[in-house]
Amino acid sequence: MMDAAPKLSLAESFSSYFKVELAESAIQKEQVFQIRYRVYCEEFRYEAVERFSDGLEIDEYDRYSRHCLITHLKTGIPAGCVRLVPAVDVREIEPLPLEKYCGVSLDRQFIDSLNLSRDTICEISRLAVDGAFRRRTGETLTRFGEVNGLQFSAQEQRTFSSIAVACFFAATVLTEIDGRTNVFAMMEPFLPRMMHRSGIDFRRVGKDIDYHGIRAPYYITTQTVLENMHPELRELYEWIKVNIG
Repeated sequence: MMDAAPKLSLAESFSSYFKVELAESAIQKEQVFQIRYRVYCEEFRYEAVERFSDGLEIDEYDRYSRHCLITHLKTGIPAGCVRLVPAVDVREIEPLPLEKYCGVSLDRQFIDSLNLSRDTICEISRLAVDGAFRRRTGETLTRFGEVNGLQFSAQEQRTFSSIAVACFFAATVLTEIDGRTNVFAMMEPFLPRMMHRSGIDFRRVGKDIDYHGIRAPYYITTQTVLENMHPELRELYEWIKVNIG
């Protein structure tokens, strides 16, 4: 009787099907903005499609943000993206996106009590996973050509649920590299729950607001993420760090 094949770790499985990289070239950034357009404009209608006639969802923060891109290796299809927005000036002059658009939801008293230096602050935002990697094989995939052109194995599909976590880890790597270790994010309810299952607990720092759907502001430090992530995720994080760093 033959021995069963050894079970692959999450990092081994994920790296078999995806690559994670810093989006620095014009082509890579275009792919990031295309994912965002498909998710934020076409799919969820958070932004009006007519605002972006070129099919690229871009805002005023992208020019100085750091972007990460996850690509499906076999097809070359961009699968997920995220950005890190650094705080580049005082809140009154150059607010972060959540300060500008969701300021009324923030617990200012608590945030001010943290007494954070602005050059250690960032916001993780525009985390998006393309719909092709959130649906069952064969569903509404015609924009990539023939539906049968995107048939994913069961083992492959099991890694798809890790794309969002990998996006967050990629952004967290950037917080380490850039020293932006006080991290804010506006998140839909599912994301803090998903991160909690990974051992990562964000602190809620405000109330719900309807901004690109119902979201709430959260805060965490890079150190807290690294100290509390589940051991099986550490290997994935370190693999992403090697690829980005």
